[in-house]
Parts: sequence; structure tokens; C-alpha cells
Amino acid sequence: MKKFMSQVQRFMESEDGPTAVEYAVMLALIIVVCLVAIGSLGTTVNSAFDNINDKLQNGNAGNITTTG
Repeated sequence: MKKFMSQVQRFMESEDGPTAVEYAVMLALIIVVCLVAIGSLGTTVNSAFDNINDKLQNGNAGNITTTG
């Protein structure tokens, strides 16, 4: 246990601790930005596909003939 505590103390005193925290914060910010960008892009792409689908359905509706 004493060895573990000395390793924790050495980690906290060295520059590795603050650097690891900085990297974790940067990684979290990058993930948030990516999620927001993907969400926005997904909404835009979904809207474009819906628009294309509507145009295809409306374009083909005039060509359908019924018998009877």
C-alpha cells in the first residue's frame, strides 16, 4: 500500500497529472464538437433524402395508370 501511495504522490507531483487532465478535457471537447456536427449533418442529410423521396413519389404518381 505504501508503494502505491508513493506512486500516486509521484504522479501528482510530476507534470503527467496535469497533462493527462488537459488531454482529457481536450478529448471531451472534441467529442462534443463531433457529436454536434454529426447531429447537424444528420438532420441536413435526412431532410435532403426526404425531399428526394417526395420528389420521386410525386414524379411517379403521374405515371401510374389504373384499370377498371
